[in-house]
Amino acid sequence: MNLSHNALVSILALCGASSVAAEAPYHHLHLTATDAAEAATWYAEHMGGELATGGQRVSYDEVLVIFFVKENFPGSSGSSVDHIGFSFSDLAAKMSSYEAAGVKILSEVRDVQGKFKFAFVEDPWGTKIEVMEDPNQVGLHHIHLKSPDPEGAFDWYEAAFGGKRDSFAGMLPALRYGSLWLLIQDSGEDELAGTTGRAIDHLGWSFADLDAAAVDLKSRGVKFTLEPRPYRNLKIAFIEGPDGVSIELVQPAVE
Repeated sequence: MNLSHNALVSILALCGASSVAAEAPYHHLHLTATDAAEAATWYAEHMGGELATGGQRVSYDEVLVIFFVKENFPGSSGSSVDHIGFSFSDLAAKMSSYEAAGVKILSEVRDVQGKFKFAFVEDPWGTKIEVMEDPNQVGLHHIHLKSPDPEGAFDWYEAAFGGKRDSFAGMLPALRYGSLWLLIQDSGEDELAGTTGRAIDHLGWSFADLDAAAVDLKSRGVKFTLEPRPYRNLKIAFIEGPDGVSIELVQPAVE
């Protein structure tokens, strides 16, 4: 972990959890593809979810998966956001459907102490996906980060966005944002790339009052790479998270 991130973790830890962090539900994942409509259709077909109006995003309950369009970009492996996870009621059947459809399979199914099953596949644009059979949860399941200091990264995310400290399957430390798990694995000696411009480009949390959230986060040393500004019917900003994770802050439109 670099010195600037160590300093940031210290600032967040000293100042305690943000007064607005409890108002920050998880909002979206922004992935990269050469064709947004094709990618959205692929995810709706193979990972479930509901294809949203316009055909360039997929909704999983309250969380959106949205697509950037770009050519020639690196996959998610090797970056600080290694993969995302989806859970299904029958993983064996799902894997059979992937084989029939020609989905790239990275590893076969493993059973973890009878608690859950998992395998890995990859989408056509380089996003690594863990597919699971978690009997307690079906749908978009988790985001899996890597960090040389997982505990420091957990502290950072909890201070910035709240979340509930938990343990997935009684085995893996985690933060929960609603039904979504945030898992952080020790990267060891591996050098991690930032997320911008990769297959998983950035993560996204939402705030009811983005301007107030920005004041709070800035007072605790969080680096803004894009100041709060209107965007279509939203207000957005970008910050830099631990280990080069790009994070979008969103103030959704009031219905």
